Amino acid sequence: AVHPLWQSPLTIPGGTRQSPINIQWRDSVYDPFLKPLKISYDPTTCLHIWNNGYSFLVEFDDSADKSIIVGGPLKNQYRLKQFHFHWGAINDWGSEHTVDSKFYPAELHLVHWNAVEYPSFEEAVMEGNGLAVIGVFLKLGARHEGLQTLVDALPAVRHK
Repeated sequence: AVHPLWQSPLTIPGGTRQSPINIQWRDSVYDPFLKPLKISYDPTTCLHIWNNGYSFLVEFDDSADKSIIVGGPLKNQYRLKQFHFHWGAINDWGSEHTVDSKFYPAELHLVHWNAVEYPSFEEAVMEGNGLAVIGVFLKLGARHEGLQTLVDALPAVRHK
């Protein structure tokens, strides 16, 4: 099944690295040599929440290596630029990506850029190794206090 928002042909070239991705569990391969992904976020680097017209973004100060990820498959460390969510009109779908063709109600994307090789986020976006995005599938469940803090701030972000 294709996500309802991705049913028309894509106009942006991306090859096999283009969204949406259907992760096939049976095709996954365990890599025993893969290092752990280390995540180090400084909450004081959070700048603001803004409405881009179809979602909201939480943007971070990425002028220094204060909120970063390193390790895993990454050859360099990457700075956190922003995070945003994807969700649908109903709880049956909303995630951009799927696992074995299963949709989730929502998906969180934490967007990082390679500040070792590129001088700016805008330049990193154009390169194959410029971005590293952590995707987190979200499902309905018990109240999450950290996420609730963000949800409580959303009514103040009304207009693009």
